[in-house]
This record gives sequence, structure tokens and C-alpha cells, in this order.
Amino acid sequence: MAYFLTADGGTESLRARVYDLAGGCLGTCAVPYKTDFKPGRVEQNPEDWWSNFITAARGAIREAGVDPAQIEAICYATTCCTVVALDDNGRALRPAIMWMDVRAHDEAQAVLDTGDAALKLNGAGQGPVSAEWMIPKALWLKRNEPEVFAKAHRICEYQDFITHRLTGEWAASLDNAGLRWHYRSREGGWASSLLAALDLSELEEKSPDRVVAPGDVVGTLTAAAANELGLSTKVKVVQGGADALIGMIGLGVYKPGQLAMITGSSHLQFGVTEAPIHAPGVWGSYADIVYPDRYIVEGGQTSTGSIINWLSRLTGGPLDFDELNRKALALEPGCEGLIVQDHFQGNRTPHTDPLSRGALVGLTLGHELHHIFRAVMEGIGFGTRSILEAFKSAGYEGTEMTVGGGATASDLWLQIHADTAGIPVRVPASPDAPSTGSAVLAGVGAGHFATIDEGIGEMVHEGRLIEPIAANVAQYDEIYARYAALYPALKKVLS
Repeated sequence: MAYFLTADGGTESLRARVYDLAGGCLGTCAVPYKTDFKPGRVEQNPEDWWSNFITAARGAIREAGVDPAQIEAICYATTCCTVVALDDNGRALRPAIMWMDVRAHDEAQAVLDTGDAALKLNGAGQGPVSAEWMIPKALWLKRNEPEVFAKAHRICEYQDFITHRLTGEWAASLDNAGLRWHYRSREGGWASSLLAALDLSELEEKSPDRVVAPGDVVGTLTAAAANELGLSTKVKVVQGGADALIGMIGLGVYKPGQLAMITGSSHLQFGVTEAPIHAPGVWGSYADIVYPDRYIVEGGQTSTGSIINWLSRLTGGPLDFDELNRKALALEPGCEGLIVQDHFQGNRTPHTDPLSRGALVGLTLGHELHHIFRAVMEGIGFGTRSILEAFKSAGYEGTEMTVGGGATASDLWLQIHADTAGIPVRVPASPDAPSTGSAVLAGVGAGHFATIDEGIGEMVHEGRLIEPIAANVAQYDEIYARYAALYPALKKVLS
């Protein structure tokens, strides 16, 4: 038997899983880590990622009850644009700047102001450029912590940090680099002219030595890593990438015209195209970053499940989700006049405004916690709809949306997404999309499948379909118009 070890390095925790060749998850273990939040700033300690990787991997292998000698490959997906500055021993020089950290908004504007050709990935060159992206964060480091920037041997990603610890190799994922570094696989690689225009050419030297496509083998475990994991040095380390993009594989979204939505602390929406699409309010399209000879078009919401976590913290949690879902289900769409703008950590698309903020509008003394709970889900659903409308304006329209991640645990939230978007929502048999996608890639790297498409056919299985309720769709059409009016109105107040 062949088995694969995967990891999903998310915002709240690292989860390891063991899979078999049929896509069955045999064992799982999650270990949370601390995240430091300040207004506009979010940081983590990279050493926590490594210690959690070891603990979770050993736990998953133990629960799976498999012979460690039969684990052939490791593949993992992590948060993207989580930036680390490392010395020549691979040790962090400062806490990692997390993906949702938006401190680099001035630097993002500086990137846009260059007018470089690489910026066609940002709304067809019209921008804005997100403060979440890699180059603005690296520029912020150079401007604000020049001693750290100068000392850094590598400035790279969470993904690359784990890869180096496992293999000793400095290798970036084509997925991350093409998605967030303005790396262009078909147009010369690194965005050298953009970096030069920003007086940031050193970043190219500080980047990993090579760029490896998802599913390709980076190397094998070092003796030290193998010892910590209890595995053989023959185990292959296969390139993964950004959790949401690897999640597309786990959802089985690989054909042009399909839509994927990965949910968790944030929501990300993706489509697959055979030809490039560049349009205002849409990110991408990105060539070859998941599948060879295909493009990915992208939208995303910065804060979604993290708003539910915020609500839990605010109320002294943990929340009783069974009771909240039961009470929220009894409410009519619109929560008796309550609307939530879901920009609690800025807006990624279609506005790409890091300074936009969340809002609860229409509160009365009659509203209770379950009203706010449902209104948050509705606001997130409206945010998704605004992205799908931007896709449609750009010429990309899907007839159904395949969903993975945290939102799949709530039937109510899935129904709200179907009703606010007005299209069916599909949930595969295994909604843990980044881990399933990593398992597919591990199978490809280990030589069991010739292509990622073939691996999807063997390891990803169909689940259930949630149809939109016509009456709810009609009600949400009217409420959505009011939601859409909030952003321009509140921007005047907040700016």
C-alpha cells in the first residue's frame, strides 16, 4: 500500500492528514498556534509552524495506524503571502507578516504607480494592488526595517520555510510565485523591471533559488527532518502551494467554466480558463500556477470565517453553534433589517481597498445574537456575489460553485451562499480541499498518476448539491442592492 502525508498550514492551526491512493483520509491531527492581532497588522512565529508540523504529522500517522515505511511522499498547502525574513540558517529574523496583514498599503500604491507590465494581473493594470501581496510587504520591510531586510538571506513564504526545513532546499512554489509575486512563467520569470522601479532588485537575490510547479518533486527528507518525523530519508517532498489554490484540486475544479470557493478564515473564489482574462475588479488570470496550459481567474474576501471567530471572542465564546443555527434558520432573509459589510480586515476584491472596514447597519434593540450571526453569513454571501458579478463582467460565468472548507459545516451557510449567489452549491465527499489536493499532488509526485487531472479522477469524489430557493433568491436580490450601496457610502465616512 502507498500512503501520503499532507499538511494544511492555515491561519489558526496546522492540520496534518494521512491519505491512501483512493483519496481516503485515514488519520488527522490539528495543532493550533498563536496569532498576534493589531489594527491592520497580523503576525505569527515561524518556529510554531515547524513544531506544529512535527506534532501534527506524528499524530496523524499514529491515528492512521499505518506503517511509516509505507508513506511515500509529503505535500502541503499553506497560507500565501505570509512573508518571512530568514537568515542563512533558515531562522526567522522577525515574526512572519501574515497574509491578512495590510500594513503595506502605501507600498501597494507605490507598486501600482510604477505602471509596470506585470501589473496586468491587478485588474488589467488598473489596480488596485493589494497590501496583502508579497512585493508590497517586502518593500515595507526595506523601508521600515532596513536592518532586517539587509540581513535577510531569504525573504520568502510559509510554504518555502517548511520546504527548507524538510529538504534543505530553497524552492518556491510556482503557485505562490505566480499568484502573489508577479512571477510570470511564460514571460521571463521574476518581475525584474517592477523590482528595479521600486529600488527593490535585491528581493530577486533573496528569493528561493528555484521555482517548482505543484506536483513536481522538490527533494527528499533530510536526515534531521526524517528523524523528527519518524520517517525515511527516501520520502519525497512534493511541491504544493497556496492553500486555496491547492484546494481547487481537492474540489475537483479543473475544467474551464467551473467555479471553486475555498472557505475558512477568508473566502477565495476561482475559475479555470483556457485563455487569459484581465479585467477591473478581478485578479489574474495566472498562467500554469495549478494546471499546465490553463489559467486561473481569482476573487477573494479577506475576512469571512474570521468574523465568526471575532463574534465568538466578542461574546466571551465559545458560541453554541447548534442553537445559533437553529434560531438563525427561523429568521427571514434580511435579519429584520440588519446588514453586515464584511470588510473587517479590508476588501480584497472587487474593490481591493485595505482601508475599508466592516459595519453592522440597521441595528435595533430588538436584534439578538442570532440576528447578528445570520447577518454576518448573509454579508459574506453578498461579498461572494459581488465577486461573481465581477467575474461575469469580465466574461467568466459559472453555473454552479463547488465549496470546500469551514463553511461546509453549516447547512444554513451553504444555503445562504446558494441563495445570495443564485446558483447551486456543490460540496464534494471530502470538503477538506487543501489536504485532498495535496494528497493528489503527492500521488502525482510519487509516480502513481501521470497528471493532476488523472489524480483528481481517482481521489476526488462527488458529494451533495444545494439548490437555491427561488423565494429567497428574490428577497436577496433586493437586499443585495442595499449591501452594494454600503461600500461607497461608508468610504466617504472612513476616508
